[in-house]
Amino acid sequence: MAQAEEALRRQLGKYKFRDLTIEELKNVSKTYPNFTFSMNTYTFKDGSQKDLLNFSGTVPVKYGNSYNIPVCLWILDSHPFAPPICFLKPTANMGIAVGKHVDARGRIYLPYLQNWSHPKSTLIGLIKEMIAKFEEELPLYSLSSSDAARQSELLSYIAKITEGETDMKSRNKTGGRNEGCFNKITVVGAGELGIACVLAIAAKGVADKVVLLDLSEGAAKGGAMDLEIFAVPNVEISKDFSASADSKVVVLTVNSLGNAQTYLDVIQSNVDLFRGIIPAVSHYSQNAVLLVASHPVEVMTFVSWKLSSFPKSRVIGVGANLDSERLQYILTNLLKADVLAKDAWVVGEQGEDKVPSWTSCNVANQTEAMAACNSREQVANRAMEVLKGKGQRSWSVGLSVADLADSIVKDKRKVHSVSTLAKGCCNINSEVFLSLPCILGTSGVIEVVRLEEDPLVQEKLQSSAGSIHDLQQQLKL
Repeated sequence: MAQAEEALRRQLGKYKFRDLTIEELKNVSKTYPNFTFSMNTYTFKDGSQKDLLNFSGTVPVKYGNSYNIPVCLWILDSHPFAPPICFLKPTANMGIAVGKHVDARGRIYLPYLQNWSHPKSTLIGLIKEMIAKFEEELPLYSLSSSDAARQSELLSYIAKITEGETDMKSRNKTGGRNEGCFNKITVVGAGELGIACVLAIAAKGVADKVVLLDLSEGAAKGGAMDLEIFAVPNVEISKDFSASADSKVVVLTVNSLGNAQTYLDVIQSNVDLFRGIIPAVSHYSQNAVLLVASHPVEVMTFVSWKLSSFPKSRVIGVGANLDSERLQYILTNLLKADVLAKDAWVVGEQGEDKVPSWTSCNVANQTEAMAACNSREQVANRAMEVLKGKGQRSWSVGLSVADLADSIVKDKRKVHSVSTLAKGCCNINSEVFLSLPCILGTSGVIEVVRLEEDPLVQEKLQSSAGSIHDLQQQLKL
């Protein structure tokens, strides 16, 4: 024991708080004697490398049966004042069950790590929370031999994304299968919104095949089970990310159902969920357009853009498309102002801060233009009052998603108000996504349509951009 401790002390020569670290490792070894340590090289996201202590072993988990879950903890040289970096260590016949606390690479995310604070936080406490969370949601499952090969390929690819080493030639080769001759759309999430999107897309005949990626545990439940029972044509239900391969559009409808207490906690839970989803769907559909319907849509579209490394044109949110279509309908059919309806849009962020705007005055001369612009605000206010009484049910959003997917897959070059990167618009200098009228095609956003200059609209958009950016700065990506 004394020799082992002395060997560890030598290996930890560059650790700032070596004695504290050794004491803690000794405590872990007493409780979990299967853990072993070695010095290995860890590669960070920016490509930099450092020799760190790799503390590996298994944690006992009861999930019906008893399981030993293999994990490894990378102990930073600033330990115990900084939390370790934690990963699952699946064997070749194990698959990673992506969930709230585990991403597709096997990295482990826990509240205990996020709230790490010495001396309250310890490795023993971390392992105990790890066991508790894994007993709620088992992080690994058994693979067949073919699935094991696929899992190995996916982990290898995602590791390259993280280290910034992705080979674009390889990406194009992987993503090019059947391209241009088969339209597939994948909907991620089998909740009410996911089911609504699948049915609306199928009813509209947008795609040759619609895949519902059901990430819930166990057998299909609720609407997903009903889809299986009644065998909706051209609809496939799967729990395997590879079923989404070569999709033209991937629709994100998932939202975390955790026990978060604050609004920021709720959003962070969604971010943690997306961390395990976006790299996987991006790997299997590298030329897809990501269409985000999860809440809050502006923030989750930003998160999807960052996690996917896709160009900004191919990551959009459903934004105010539904509200814009409703506004145009109200103007045309209820207020009989069809001249105004063609150029009327709801822009900004979803919720109370959305605002009507226009792309032109659509009249022949300046006198008429001034008159139209003066009366337009009054008509728009009446229309927005009617719009306020319209809720956004799952089936309504599903129809809106199908409308957007139709424009993208069929390259319609139609204008929609969707969440797009707003930096550079209306003097917005931060990386935020807001709803703006955009021309959509197979490559996503082809062009952002210029809005009429209106100081009130610009002020509203800048205010929304500021609050969204402040919120994004508090998230842990």
